[in-house]
Formats: sequence, structure tokens, C-alpha cells
Amino acid sequence: MDWIDLRSDTVTRPTEGMRQAIASAEVGDDVFGEDPTVLRLEERVSSLLGKEAGLFVASGTMGNLVALLTHAGRGDEVILGDRSHTFLYEVGGCAGLGGIHPHTLENRDDGTLDLAAIEAAIRDPSNVHFPKTKVICLENTHNRCGGIALSPEYSDAVAALASRHGLIVHLDGARLFNAAVTCSVEPTRFTRSADSVTICLSKGLGTPVGSVLCGTRSFIETARRMRKAVGGGMRQVGILAAAGLHAIEHHIDRLADDHANAAKLAAGIDALDGLSCEQVGEGTWSNLVYFSVDGPALGQPELDAEALCGRLKERGVLALPLGAKSPRIRMVTHLDVSSSDVDTALDALRSSLRGT
Repeated sequence: MDWIDLRSDTVTRPTEGMRQAIASAEVGDDVFGEDPTVLRLEERVSSLLGKEAGLFVASGTMGNLVALLTHAGRGDEVILGDRSHTFLYEVGGCAGLGGIHPHTLENRDDGTLDLAAIEAAIRDPSNVHFPKTKVICLENTHNRCGGIALSPEYSDAVAALASRHGLIVHLDGARLFNAAVTCSVEPTRFTRSADSVTICLSKGLGTPVGSVLCGTRSFIETARRMRKAVGGGMRQVGILAAAGLHAIEHHIDRLADDHANAAKLAAGIDALDGLSCEQVGEGTWSNLVYFSVDGPALGQPELDAEALCGRLKERGVLALPLGAKSPRIRMVTHLDVSSSDVDTALDALRSSLRGT
């Protein structure tokens, strides 16, 4: 079956141009700093983000972990959102491997943390009972808040607060280019407010694997050691970096297509009885669509998120239920999803809701 896979933008397959770039990549030993394609990727991305240097890592999770291991030590504290990817989906790595204490604050629906709440959460460094606050983590776009883009102005405000208290800002920018496209600004408009930033190549940009961590040259020198410590020292990895270079050159502007398809999908979902989607109309939405299913309203109390996703799968459409106790489903548009695929997915939803 030819699936329409809307579970995530990580399911993309390399384009023909990307495969050619991989096949012809010039490689060397990256641990020795001798892979020319990796060096070009690191320089290209760090320049694009307005940072001094970059470090190619296996994943966004590794990039965020390496950043926190570099910025903070055992017993230090990081402030982050309770719906952030780092807190929910990165296996507790900063605590388990780094001994870094997570201090969660409520993510508002627009992905932000209340500035007053951040300030109140900062520990008194002179009090021996407290861990030392070292880092504030932001996420842009914010996955669990509907793929919404945090504004550059908000990012600047958090950075100003951090500066007043001598703190570091790390940006989980896994989908940062989606944020830049949906806000119609250059990526540096977000990254100038952060001391370090991780961007993913394997989500909206469509590569098979990889992320890049960027910051000052001295930060990256230490981060390289942390990457090695967590098993991220890779060798002839230019074959993967070549995919990243191809994506940077060819797949950023086209993210607008994914956003348009997501808006079409959200509107179509919200128009269906028994489904509700808040991502309709104005807002800095991107390529993630979250919606809720209300089976009882359709006279089908057994129809919950998991059941609806099961019916969709029978019709060739894959979607992601958010758990047995949640009524919510996620669909993500990406490189391998066309406007006509969105139409097909909406037709599948209609027939699934009817149970026909």
C-alpha cells in the first residue's frame, strides 16, 4: 500500500537530488576533523544562524543534551516548559546523564513561558539549599503547542531577562526554519537571542538523519568533547552531511508549501462533525496539526483517538494518537505530502467517522 504518512515530518525519504549528493559526497574522518563535507555543513549552518561555529550531531535529542552538558554541571538547574520536547521526549537525559535538575514551568498555549514565572523560578545563588539556575531552554517551533512559532520579540525578552541574571539561553530550534518561514523573518532574528541553538535536518528539511548545534567557537570546542562522551563521535559521516547541505540549499523555502497544506488540513478537520481543531485562522502555525475527536458526539462512544487512527490506517492514512487517555491526534505535513494527499486524508477521515 502507498501510505499517506502524516505521523511526523521525520518519515520523509531522500529526494533523488539528495541521494545523488549522498552518493558523491567527499568524506574523511570527522573525529579527526577531516571530513570536508561535515566542515562545510557546520560552517554553512552556523553562518546561516549567525553563530561562530557548528557541530554536526546524530539527532536533535543529542544536540540538546550536548548543549546542556556543556552549559551546566551536576546539580545545576535548567528552566524549561512542561510541554517542551526536552522535558517530555528526551528520556530525561539531562538529569540521567548530566545530573542537571529540570525546573519545569507551564507552557502557555502559544508555546511561551510567562516572563514573571521565569524570573520567579530563578534560584538565589547564595542559598546553599538550592541548585544553581544556569540555563533557560526555549523551543521554536513548539511541537506540543501545535507547531506554533514563538515571536522574535518574545525570544528577545527572554534573552534580556536571562542577561540580567547572568543565565544562558539554549534554543531547541528543531523546526526553527519553519518558524522563520511562517514569521517571514531570517533565522538570525530568533538565534541572536540565544547562546546556543540546535536545528534538525531530519524533520521539515527531509534528510535521513542529523542535526547541527551552533554557538560560540569556545562553546563548540567543549561541546565536541561532550558529543564524544555520549557516543556521538562519527567517522566518514560526510555522506549524511551532504544530505544536510542539499536540504539547506533546496528545502527551506518550500516549507511554505507544508504550512499551506497544514492550514488546508486543519480547516478541513475542523469542519467535520466530531472533530475540533483550534489551528484555524490567524496564528503563526506551521506544519503540525493537532485535533481532538469526540466519539460520543457522533453516537460512537468507542471512537477515541486510537480507534480513529486505526480506521485511518485501514484506509491508507497514518496519524499519531497522543496516548490512550488523550482524545488528541497529530498530523504533520512534509516533503512527501502533497495537496492532493491532504484531500485524500480528509476523505479518509470522513469515511472513518462514518465507520464505512
